[in-house]
Amino acid sequence: MQKPTDPPVARSEGAPAAVAGPPVAPLRPGDQLAGTVGAARVVVVRAPSDVRPLIACGGEPMVPASAAPRPPGPRPSPAAPEEPGTLIGKRYVNADETLELLCVSSGSGALSCDGTPMTIKAAKPLPASD
Repeated sequence: MQKPTDPPVARSEGAPAAVAGPPVAPLRPGDQLAGTVGAARVVVVRAPSDVRPLIACGGEPMVPASAAPRPPGPRPSPAAPEEPGTLIGKRYVNADETLELLCVSSGSGALSCDGTPMTIKAAKPLPASD
């Protein structure tokens, strides 16, 4: 309940209240992230220095690999095909290519950056040898 001496709180309808917390450190190359719902793990290759994007796998935010629970052992193959997953050894980039991740452990669920699906980075063509 608001006291008469408290200043009024301005909030738009349906907008969540701001949550105060410690500042979030920006991503740096070499940071390792892990999915919370699968076995996917990635390493940051390139990241924007001014903002920290929200990276998710399978719709759930990824966490630092050191804080992630270890995934259970191998699962039996499902009868139905799974949703597209992250593939080991592939590099994933966001739409404007300011964020690049290298998958070091495959898992189910697609990677996304700020709600937009990430794509596999295309290989650079080699120069022609005559």
